[in-house]
Amino acid sequence: MVLRLLAALGAGFDCASKAEIEQVLKMGVDPSRIIYAQPCKTKSYLKYTAKQDVKQMTFDNTDELYKVKEIAPDAELYLRILTDDSGSLCRLSQKFGASMDNTYELLALAKQLDLNVAGVAFHVGSGASDPSAFLKAVSDARLVFDQAHELGFKPHTLDIGGGFISETFEDMAAIVSGALNQHFPSHIRIIAEPGRYYTSSAFTLACNVIARRTVEDKHLDITSYMLYMNDGVYGNFSSIMFDHQHPIPRILSTGRRQDGFNYSTDSLADSGYTSAEDDGENLTTTTTSNDGTAHRPTIEYSIWGPTCDGIDCISEKWTSPETLDVGDWLYFEDMGAYTKCSATRFNGFTNHHETVYISSEPGAAALLGF
Repeated sequence: MVLRLLAALGAGFDCASKAEIEQVLKMGVDPSRIIYAQPCKTKSYLKYTAKQDVKQMTFDNTDELYKVKEIAPDAELYLRILTDDSGSLCRLSQKFGASMDNTYELLALAKQLDLNVAGVAFHVGSGASDPSAFLKAVSDARLVFDQAHELGFKPHTLDIGGGFISETFEDMAAIVSGALNQHFPSHIRIIAEPGRYYTSSAFTLACNVIARRTVEDKHLDITSYMLYMNDGVYGNFSSIMFDHQHPIPRILSTGRRQDGFNYSTDSLADSGYTSAEDDGENLTTTTTSNDGTAHRPTIEYSIWGPTCDGIDCISEKWTSPETLDVGDWLYFEDMGAYTKCSATRFNGFTNHHETVYISSEPGAAALLGF
C-alpha cells in the first residue's frame, strides 16, 4: 500500500534486487524512475535490469565496471563514495563505497571502457544523526564531480542516500540543503532515499499477551511478571536485532476494560502508561508521597516473543500501573521501518500478519481508490 501511494505520487524507487525491481515495475512505474542502488550486483539480476531498460545503477569497484560493460553497457552509472557513518545506527561504509583515493582511478577506467558516469552517490548510514557526515559527503561528492568533468563526463545527478529519522529530519534537511547550495549549481538533480522517514511512523503494531509468568522476589517482597507475546524479534520486532530499535510498549486493551481498545497518543501514553480513570474504575490505588505528590504504584514487566530462543526479548524492563494478563493487548508505535520486511518463520511461526490500513488523508484515499 505504501509503495502504491508513493508510485501514485510520482516518487522514484531505490531498489536493491531483482525482486524489488519487479515489484515496482508491476505497479506501472517507468524504468527511468528506478535506480538499482546496489554497488555489487548479481549478474542475472543485472541482465534482468538491462532487459527491463532500468539504466540507473551504482558502482564502487573495478570488477563491477567490467561486469556492467559486459551486460549493461548503456547504463547510467553513479559512483558511490565512502562516507563517515560512525554516527549512524546501521553502518554501511564497511561494505560499500569507494575511498576518495580511488575515485579518479575508477572514473578513468569507466572512461576507458566507454561507460557513462551520470553522477555520484553516497549513504551516511541508516538512522544518521551526525550532520557533519552529510557535510563531508557533499563536499567529497563535489570533488568527484570535478574529477568526472576533467575526464570528459557530464554528471548531472547526486544521490544523497537515506537513513533520515523523523526526530531530526527538519534540522538535517536544512543543513544538507545549505551544503548542496554551497557546492552544487541549481541544474544538478538531487535525489534521496528517505524510506525510513516515510514509513517508520506510518505503522503501529498491536500484539496479544499469550502467556504470563509470575516472578516473586520473596526477600524484597516484590512481584513482577514476564509477558509472552504472539510476536517477537524473529517477527515484526526484528528491528530490535537488525536496526537497534527499542520499541515502547503501550496498553491497547485489557480484560478489566469493557470499553474496547484504548489507543492514545497523549503524554501519559507516550511514557508507556495509560490512564485508568476514564471509565470511573481505578485499577490501582493512588498514594501520596511525603512531599504531597500523588502517584500510582507501578508493576514491573519484561516482554518476550513466542519462540524458544532466549534472545527473543522485546523489552527487558517496562513498568505500568496496570496488571496485565493473558488475552490483553499492547501496541507499539513507529513500527514501519525494518520490521515486517525482515520477519522470519523461525520455530514455525508465521511471517504473514494482518494489516489494517486507515487513511486520514482524503487525497491519499483518492489516489489509492478508497
